Amino acid sequence: MNTLSSILDQSDAVEWLRKAYAADRLPHGLIFAGPAGVGKGTTARALAALWLCERPKTDPPDACGQCASCKLMAAETHPDFGVVYRQLVRTLEDKKDSKARDLSVDVIRRFLLEPAALKPVMNRGRVFVVEEAETMNAAAQNGLLKTLEEPYGRTLIVLLADDALSMLQTIRSRSQVVRFGALSAKNVAAELARRGIDKTTADRAATIAEGSLGSALKWIEDGVVDAAGELAHQVDDVTGGRGGAELPDWFKRAADAYAEKQVGRDKNTSLDQAKREGLGLYLKLTGQHFRRMLAAGQGVERACESIEAIARADEHLEANVNIPVIFQQLAMTLGRVWKA
Repeated sequence: MNTLSSILDQSDAVEWLRKAYAADRLPHGLIFAGPAGVGKGTTARALAALWLCERPKTDPPDACGQCASCKLMAAETHPDFGVVYRQLVRTLEDKKDSKARDLSVDVIRRFLLEPAALKPVMNRGRVFVVEEAETMNAAAQNGLLKTLEEPYGRTLIVLLADDALSMLQTIRSRSQVVRFGALSAKNVAAELARRGIDKTTADRAATIAEGSLGSALKWIEDGVVDAAGELAHQVDDVTGGRGGAELPDWFKRAADAYAEKQVGRDKNTSLDQAKREGLGLYLKLTGQHFRRMLAAGQGVERACESIEAIARADEHLEANVNIPVIFQQLAMTLGRVWKA
């Protein structure tokens, strides 16, 4: 079971939560804001375990890990703990084929508002964790306001978001923002190694994940870490003045492989959207390569031009411009910039 003592590299957030809990001033509405994969969800579960614990530790505050509530949390079967996420829409009648692009008011109503109005099964309170809270549509956010302001009984609602500003001001004004930062690459690599991942892969994943343990784990599973090694060779060819003619085909193959993994994980995933997500990811990793060159003072002007070209390609991708055209143009620009 996750406890606050086991949270990696988020001492400021954990310390604030402990002090607020100890002073009995923990707000019932919390926004955990920060990059994906840095421990927001893990911390939310650890806080829930403490909130629902029957014999909580006091110095420092933490879940005991031994009571009936803690055992249910460890088994992920606690009746008073709920995780709300956009894909739950597919469990609702007439919504089974939904692409779940946003977190709908139907999901918020069924899996948060309705159970939040009921008496807790174990009489300690309730905790709801809303994943990707920034994907809540306006109706969902507005529907949540009253419960955030005046929840029934001893209730915590934790909203997980990359950026708190992506949500309505009315949501933010009823919640306390707790900020989470990127993890150190050293600690990400160490945690990956602890989970049985070989050192070479762990180090490479930690480098490209830029402080996100969650991303590192997912990218290892999805083959992104291996593909990033291939991408580095492609970029080395470009910066070595050997052109970028092969880049468009490489991006297509890599994005297709990434999309297959996502569809395999969730058959309702849009293949086209997954391909675009993969292309965006590999553009990001290409940009990382040139930013590292900038940091090292290598080819500064060319690296800046390359980063600008990648940013334009990403904007065009978001605007649904024809994909082959985007990457052919990118390859031509990079080839010109780095022409010997």
